[in-house]
Amino acid sequence: QVQLVESGGGLVQPGGSLRLSCVASGSTFRYYAMRWYRHAPGKERELVADISSGGGSTNYADSVKGRFTISRDDGKNAVYLQMSSLKPEDTAVYYCRTFWSGREYWGRGTQVTVSS
Repeated sequence: QVQLVESGGGLVQPGGSLRLSCVASGSTFRYYAMRWYRHAPGKERELVADISSGGGSTNYADSVKGRFTISRDDGKNAVYLQMSSLKPEDTAVYYCRTFWSGREYWGRGTQVTVSS
């Protein structure tokens, strides 16, 4: 069983920055590839970014490339999403996800609202 807990969301003005965190339970975090998704009202869920186990490979949706950075700290069982130059269209609930031992695990999400 893996538990994922996101934090760091909030209200930010356009052009601002936020750093999301996702902390995982257990002692095998370093083996997990991790993903950040977002889901905005009326839109399909979108894969935002992913990072391999060890952090050597990252990928981003075109919509966030150059503005968002995914990283991880295996010593803290954490994955981060640094978001900069935020736009109103980045408003969504952000979730972290992993797949381990034949199951997928999701956090409960953290709300990000970009508005003036």
